[in-house]
Amino acid sequence: MIKYTRAVDGAWNACIDGHAPDQIDDVVEHWQRERPDLDISALGMFARMKVFVTALGSKGDPLEQYGLTSGDFEVLAALRAVGPPCVLIPSQLSEKLMMSRAGITNRLDRLEDAGLVERRLDPADRRSFRVGLTEQGRVIIDAAFTEQVTRFARLADHLTPEQRQHLDDALRTLLGAL
Repeated sequence: MIKYTRAVDGAWNACIDGHAPDQIDDVVEHWQRERPDLDISALGMFARMKVFVTALGSKGDPLEQYGLTSGDFEVLAALRAVGPPCVLIPSQLSEKLMMSRAGITNRLDRLEDAGLVERRLDPADRRSFRVGLTEQGRVIIDAAFTEQVTRFARLADHLTPEQRQHLDDALRTLLGAL
């Protein structure tokens, strides 16, 4: 467990592995002091993940320029990723996005009102319908996806290839543990 120490004036007096301590180190330090009976060694890592994900969604999110929420983006991306004709049934979308059918329906309503998707009766089962990208939806998701991938690449450039692989492996393991 990494512990940082403070100088008398309250400033950090150590730099660990070339990284200056941050605000999350303050939180960890306080909890180490207040609850020495707990192993809080993972607290900093998970707090940083939360802060990172929150900042990723709020700092100049390129989706905003397309009028998309992250949820809208996920639906459009799922449709686009299946390839032409970019059509799925709602239960497939629900499964791919790991969300309830009611949640999918709300997103589809918004996207249909915006002209980005269309729902049509399924010719094979008239009790069901298919969801597909409109031409406008395809143009929007292609542009938004390009922006997102470029943004992610710029961020990932701060890591070495080995760090990227380790982070990806670690996150895959943690997600599997959920």
